[in-house]
Amino acid sequence: MKKYTFHILTIFMSLLIFVSCKEIKNKVVQSSDKTSALKAGYQIEPVNIQNVKLTDSFWLPIIKRVQEVTIAYAIQKCNEEGRFENFLIAGKQKIGTVRGEMPFDDTDVYKIIEGASNTLISAPNPKLDRVLDSLIAIVKIGQEKDGYLTTWRTINPAKPPAPWVPVIEGKRWESLQISHECYNSGHLIEAAVVHFEATGKRNFLDIAIKNADLLVKTFGDKPGQVKGVPGHQIVETGLIKLYQITGKEDYLKLAKYFLDNRGNPNNHKLYGEYAQDHIPVVQQNEVVGHAVRAVYMYAGMTDIAAMTKDKSYTDAVNNLWNNMVNKKMYITGGIGSRHDGEAFGANYELPNLTAYNETCAAIGDVYWNHRLHNLYGKSEYFDVIERTMYNGLISGISLDGKQFFYPNALESDGVFKSNRGSCTRQAWFDCSCCPTNLIRFIPSIPGLIYSKSKDVLYVNLYASNNASFALAKTDLQISQQTGYPWNGKVAISVNPKKEGQFTIKLRVPGWARNEVLPGDLYSYKKASTQKATINLNGEVLAIQPQDGYFTITRNWKKGDKINLNFPMEVQEVQTNAKVESNKNKVSLEYGPIVYAVEEIDNKTNFDKIDVAAGDTFKVKKEANLLQGVNIIENSKFKAIPYYSWSNRGVGKMKVWLDYKEN
Repeated sequence: MKKYTFHILTIFMSLLIFVSCKEIKNKVVQSSDKTSALKAGYQIEPVNIQNVKLTDSFWLPIIKRVQEVTIAYAIQKCNEEGRFENFLIAGKQKIGTVRGEMPFDDTDVYKIIEGASNTLISAPNPKLDRVLDSLIAIVKIGQEKDGYLTTWRTINPAKPPAPWVPVIEGKRWESLQISHECYNSGHLIEAAVVHFEATGKRNFLDIAIKNADLLVKTFGDKPGQVKGVPGHQIVETGLIKLYQITGKEDYLKLAKYFLDNRGNPNNHKLYGEYAQDHIPVVQQNEVVGHAVRAVYMYAGMTDIAAMTKDKSYTDAVNNLWNNMVNKKMYITGGIGSRHDGEAFGANYELPNLTAYNETCAAIGDVYWNHRLHNLYGKSEYFDVIERTMYNGLISGISLDGKQFFYPNALESDGVFKSNRGSCTRQAWFDCSCCPTNLIRFIPSIPGLIYSKSKDVLYVNLYASNNASFALAKTDLQISQQTGYPWNGKVAISVNPKKEGQFTIKLRVPGWARNEVLPGDLYSYKKASTQKATINLNGEVLAIQPQDGYFTITRNWKKGDKINLNFPMEVQEVQTNAKVESNKNKVSLEYGPIVYAVEEIDNKTNFDKIDVAAGDTFKVKKEANLLQGVNIIENSKFKAIPYYSWSNRGVGKMKVWLDYKEN
């Protein structure tokens, strides 16, 4: 991260005068102190990003941009808007009133620390490490003696920053439905776990443990404890991660308590569908309400299903996932169709101009699907992850790393201000959850590429990289060289330390198997006749994908080479007839990329663009357009990757095009 220079530290000059100038010393916990709970429940585990060195021409520039531009930019914005100052005011190191407009502004700081920590896992960076120690010292100042940490309530419990947070007596936990106290804890814990894994230092982890111990003491059915569940979920997955590294079962039990009591009217006054609190979670079979809250909850439910083997949880997450991918997911992988409540709509309710598709929801959906893959090992979960990542997730950040979409619409008329008052990306939001969520997620992407079980390696995503890790009987080095997603050729070198038998499962993307997404929500108008192929050491293997993977079990030796070819062609996608908004329309895909037409490329005929039966298309690389993309063009229009739209000013855009039969 060459651009992390001392100018970043100057951002904190006015703040750090309150922090001790002495060197911050932390107890370093060796890996032997971690418990076997780390792998509890899941049969498959991701290969840590520390072991995957990305060299990819698609993902590496995006990750570097976040590391070198977006993190520093977000730190500057958080400083300008008082995110750091709130911790100092809460800790009485500075006099003032709460700054910001949201009761969860603290979490922006935590998410920045998490993303930067993921960066440290990938590569050591002493300057960034010192910046994080400074931020963590500021956070510690705002923590109350018993571990409580929500700065707005500590500063003045009678005056929350948002008028929609009710205050009755000014007590903690009195407005759990909307106060975001537990949400703040969830992001704190998640970030602290990643920071600990990155550095081995306990300075942030101890803050999180103190906070989590307060939650354990506070919530439950014992006399004197508070009954209730968080309004906005995420503390559940945070507590489970803390359990995984500490082995303290109280954290797992509290996470399950929160989930078990959602929809329980004997525990609290129910919050309703908006917060997935209308019926018990194990009875839920339709994704409803606020989409970000939902997928965070489903991720926690999947953790519980894995760790407790509770069939009711397993059945529920399967039912919910099936409902989502069959009836409520956009072609871009986006979820949550309604601006009202940032929520899932009814089955098949997928409008384009008014689509919400919050960036945070896309990120949360990746987290959920990754857990499902760790539980079941099915390729379909990575079909969802891949589609989301290449389309409706990275669309949330501009090509310069400083502009953001909160919602991600599939159509623009240049007038409707879809993005919280704007027709294009914004530099920041009063509710800045999406920019900082992108910061925490994008540096973690290398950790999605590979997974492993005892003697099985899963190759889930295709991106150029060099990876080193251990299977059960051997240390293994593996490397990929590919131009994916612009072409479907992948070369993989397999180099075990010693010759030995194990299995490699190579995912055949859904689009290469004529499957847009799992289920029947989308289909290709005409199935491709081209087939994915695989060869080993120059010999074509006559094997077919099983459960979405090419599976090879053999005695592997140094120098073995796998070559994959996933033929790409422009494909027309149609939607299930029950989706009213897309009737007689098609969208275009090339490989995993969904395309859009933008007015700037089609100024004279934008409103008349259509696709007719028999149309032919040409794919062309334009190295100087939108930082280098493949475009689709024919005699009538030019289309660009959806993720890159709105980087050239305000204008019209659409993903779904009128279709005309000859």
